[in-house]
Order: sequence, then structure tokens, then C-alpha cells
Amino acid sequence: MLVADAAPTLNERVTGAIGDFNNDILWAWGVIPLLVVVSLYFTFGSGLVQIRMLPEMFRAAGDAGAGADGKKAVSSLQAFMISAAGRVGTGNIVGVSVAIALGGPGAVFWMWTMATVVGAASFVEATLAQLYKVRDRSGYRGGPAYYMERALGQRWLGALFAVVLILTFPMVFNAVQSNTIAGAIANSSETLGLGSGVWLSAAVGVVLVVVTGLVIFGGVRRIAHTAQALIPSFAALYVVLGLVIMAMNWQVLPSVLALIFEHAFGLREFGAATLGTVIIQGVRRGMFSNEAGLGSAPVAAASASVTHPVKQGLVQTLGVYFDTLLLCTVTAFIILLASEGSFDSGLEGDLAQQAVMTSLGPWALHLMTAIILLVAFTSVLGNYYYGESNVEYLTRSSGALVGYKAVFLLATFLGALGSIDLVWTLADTTMGAMALINLLAITPLAAVAFRLLKDYNQQRRQGRDPVFTRDRMPDLRGIECWESEEEVTSGSGAR
Repeated sequence: MLVADAAPTLNERVTGAIGDFNNDILWAWGVIPLLVVVSLYFTFGSGLVQIRMLPEMFRAAGDAGAGADGKKAVSSLQAFMISAAGRVGTGNIVGVSVAIALGGPGAVFWMWTMATVVGAASFVEATLAQLYKVRDRSGYRGGPAYYMERALGQRWLGALFAVVLILTFPMVFNAVQSNTIAGAIANSSETLGLGSGVWLSAAVGVVLVVVTGLVIFGGVRRIAHTAQALIPSFAALYVVLGLVIMAMNWQVLPSVLALIFEHAFGLREFGAATLGTVIIQGVRRGMFSNEAGLGSAPVAAASASVTHPVKQGLVQTLGVYFDTLLLCTVTAFIILLASEGSFDSGLEGDLAQQAVMTSLGPWALHLMTAIILLVAFTSVLGNYYYGESNVEYLTRSSGALVGYKAVFLLATFLGALGSIDLVWTLADTTMGAMALINLLAITPLAAVAFRLLKDYNQQRRQGRDPVFTRDRMPDLRGIECWESEEEVTSGSGAR
């Protein structure tokens, strides 16, 4: 007797409809073409800044001054760590897994390609965020909403961006992180014979809410210090894990590389009309991972106390490479070496965990669970800070900020209970809308970033540690900080 396929549930129908819109319209005809064109403009307009000034990025990472409140400032490196907390998360592990599951090995090549190109977009948006930052009670804050208002004179656009960012990072992306943590812990629990279910997801959600609350109520400095303590540790552990797996499978490395390029350009993809899917998945997951052009990392960039806006632009560009060319590549090789190009696409977000277990044995599943827990938790902290800065842009009400914290913690809990398909689909939608707004805003402002870069290089050629004050470009409007060299270098002029 033939049994009819079960009718799709409401959740499946909603996920499918939103997914079709994302693939066929938002990303294929909106975000990706705009991102490519704008990033190429930034690349050539800046003289290949993301490649030419790579050594300078490492030098700039150590810059730090005093905060706007006279206390020890968030340094350039700490601001990098806050943005890395948002970048270095499930996008590096689960995001790459989803990209490979849906787009095949060729998606990895497009992640690499776009990371190199969009580094220029990261430079422009972070430099602008530094230039148009404002003083806060505990330092500085800023980001796209601020330069949209101060440089473009469009308060309504800044408010729109702030609302979309709050929906994207503190709500949807935050749910992605807690959902991933709950899923990873469930996999380990089942392997240990402890079972899993709604009860476990709820317990994970409660613990996440408590631990996250202890950090976020401590302000931006506590978030920065926590991120700085955690990120180098788990990044190093994850890279070592990947190198061990590569060493164990060194004979297969050439064939895996060939597989990536074959699927990126292969006739099979053209013939099956799936090359577009490969590119879309690679670019989309790459943007979810490195956030270049998205408008989120500039929020962290603005919190730093540096002597020249270009310094933080360079440091944030380095973050794109750290994220995509290093950590995402490790994930890709872990998966492809274990599967040799053949994998169950139905696993999606679990591909990396299963691949590590295949290469190293069942015990390694629990190690991956611990790594995913750490990377996702730091992303939760980064997501919170992005939202807080934009809530403060919309209103200075202390009650609104308390309400935001409560809603953020609720999203953290509910994300642990949600459906991974729906959560990721919503993330794609809100991320695409956010990217469109930011890219359209920074394109006319790129000339300002190029001028700042020219000023920075002139000072470097004179043997100086570059210092920017707004009297160097008196025609620019909307700049609140950067009054004097004394303020910039010591913070003593800040109020």
C-alpha cells in the first residue's frame, strides 16, 4: 500500500517561503551583486588597502589611548576582540557546515574569494565608525547609525538601520547561537546515553541566560575583557585540532583542494544549474561569519580609543582574514577530509561535529561541543553589545536599556528551544536587509575613508605615529571627537 507523503507543517511552509525569497531575490539580485560591485570600488579606490597594508594591520593592533571617561580605554585590540566575539561564532563552524551541505565543497572557494575582496568594505565601514563616534558614559560608541546621521544627515536612515540591527543580532543571530549550543550539547548527551529533549534545551537556555546576564550587566569593559580572555584560547585550540586532523590525512589534502576548485567552477555545477547556489551559499555564509560590509563590526570598532580612525579600520580588516581565511578554512578541511567529498547534507549544522568524531573518535565529539559552546557564547556577548549601542542611539532612556536586556535574555532562552531551519532562514533575511542599508550608506562616504587613508600614509612616510584631529579636514561635518592632539593621544580633553 502506498503511503502519501506527510503534508508540510506550518513551520516548514514558512521556512520554505522565506528561504525561496532569500535565495531567488534578496541575495541573488540584491545583496551579492551590490556587495561585489561596492567592494571592488573600495578595493581599487583605496589602492588595495586590504592586501597592500597587511603588515600595518598588525602594527596598528597595539594602539590604545584613554577613554572618554578618563579611565582605561577599550583598546584597538579589545575592540577587535568584541567584533571577533560576534564574528568568531557559529558562522565559523555551523555556518561553514551549512554552506558545504547546501552549496557543496565549491562554496568554500567563494568564501575565500569574497573574504579577500570584502576586506576593503570592512576597512571603509570601520574607519567611518571611528571618525563619527560619540562619547559615552564609559568610553565611545558609534557605528553605521551614527555615520548615517552625522555624515549623511539622515537620522531616519540611522534609526532604520538601528532597528534592523537590533532585530538581526540581539534577536535572530542570538537565537542562532543559543540554538547551536543546545544542539551541540544534545549531541554529546545522546552519545553519553543521557538522552535529550525539550528538557535539556530548556536547561541549557536557563544556564545561558544566567551566565550571559552576569557579563552583560557589567558593561562594555567586562564584555571586552571576557572576549579577550576567551577568544585566543578557543581559537588556538580549534586551529590545533584542525592541524592534527590535516596531519593525519595529509595524503588526501591535494585531492580536497582539487575538490573545492572543481566544484567552484566545474561543469557539473553549470550543467545542473546549481553554480548560483554554490556562490550564494559561499558568499552568504562568508558574510555571516566575517560580517564585512554588514555594518555590525563597525559598532565594535567605534568603541576603541585610537589616535587615527584608519588604525581601527586596518585592525577590523585583519579580523576578516582571521575569521574566514583561518578559522573557516579549518572547519572546511575538517569536514572535507573526513568525508572525502561525500557527506549527508541532511546533517547541515552537525557536519563539523560528525567530521571531527570520524577523524579522531567518539571522544572528540565532546571536545567539539566545548569549542562550540565557547565560540557561540562569545558571539552572544558580541551580539548584545551591538544591540546596546543601537538602543542607545534610538533612546537614552535607562528603562529602555533594561527592557532591551530582558528581551535579549528572553531571545537567548527561546533560541535554545527553536527550530534550526527557521532560525537560520530568518537570520539570512534580516542579515540581507541590514547589509543592503549599510552598503548603500557607505558607498557615498567611501571618499572620506580614502582621504583619511591618504592622511595616515603621509604621516607614516614622515616617520610619525599617525594622529588625526578634525582641523586636518575642517570641511567634514558631524564629527564630535578628535578636537585636539592632546585629547586624541591622552584622552585628557574628553568630557
